[in-house]
Amino acid sequence: MVVPPWLSVPPPGYGGLEQVVAALVDALTGHGHAVTIFGAGARHGTTASGFVSTVPDVQYERLGESLPELAHLARVNRMIRPGDFDLIHDHTTIGPLLAGRRSVPTLATVHGNPVGEYGDVLDEVDRDVALVAISHAQRRLNPDLPWAGTVHNALDLRGFPRKTAPGPGPVLWLARFSPDKGPDIAIRACREAGLPLLLAGKCNEPAERRYYEQVVAPLVGEDVRVVLNADRAETLRMLVDARCLIMPIQWEEPFGMVMVEAMATGTPVVALNRGAVPELVQPGVTGLVCERPAELPTALRAARELDPAACVAHVEENFSVERMAYGYEEVYRRFVASRYDVRESVRVPVR
Repeated sequence: MVVPPWLSVPPPGYGGLEQVVAALVDALTGHGHAVTIFGAGARHGTTASGFVSTVPDVQYERLGESLPELAHLARVNRMIRPGDFDLIHDHTTIGPLLAGRRSVPTLATVHGNPVGEYGDVLDEVDRDVALVAISHAQRRLNPDLPWAGTVHNALDLRGFPRKTAPGPGPVLWLARFSPDKGPDIAIRACREAGLPLLLAGKCNEPAERRYYEQVVAPLVGEDVRVVLNADRAETLRMLVDARCLIMPIQWEEPFGMVMVEAMATGTPVVALNRGAVPELVQPGVTGLVCERPAELPTALRAARELDPAACVAHVEENFSVERMAYGYEEVYRRFVASRYDVRESVRVPVR
């Protein structure tokens, strides 16, 4: 498993990709696979067979720069030797572009939208490198890429907090501060619905701080509370307490892990119909999906009628770690069989 150098696996707070990889590693290890993580910093809490660090500290302070990830991947490529691994599973942005230089076949999960500049990068990926989508909506954006399959992200539900009655707290918006995530739309919708709002956002990078200060802060009033850069424990408390999660996204969200996390606690989701929202939210059961922002206030008031137990059951059935692991194993087997000469005649019985 090759992960970006920005955060540990699992991360201490924000980091949906790293949470997903940590859960996948543990599930694959439980299935009998030997998994080694190539990352940055020190080893953290997974059951991986090994951890190889390319740099002593995680590079979060340099997030957004290109050189840290390029140097990380160059070191990974030097460290990987033929015979050590059957397969490389890459979760980085640039990794697929460099994978053709590796001596071991690479399969890469695409965690962002495969269009624009990122799409240009993926268009130049060696056709021997297989790509995995995290939603059908993401895959449809660029169907001509060398896709090997689609596997939804998943959530480790062990010890996850759950509620049995609607949350007594405010509407919750939980995302990074970006126009793509629509915090301004959330404020206006809650204000029109007459409901309090908690804006809990990631606000570390210059663009996020600038957007918050220039666009969001002027809209904040007594009916809006703001929490910046909450840790994992605080985030879970806010999800359990929330009346519902609002997702007024303004882009084609390739997945949206926060929606799965909300439903796993029993909190329904009110979202605009963009990206992978229809694949994650079951309308009228685990949330309400709106076509236009004008529909959000009514949906926010109605969300309290949805059953928390139905939200939890939906996640258990569709977004479990076991389901994700089996999905990746199926893709792994097809990919490895296509790259190696796998025949019945070479299998030798072992006592």
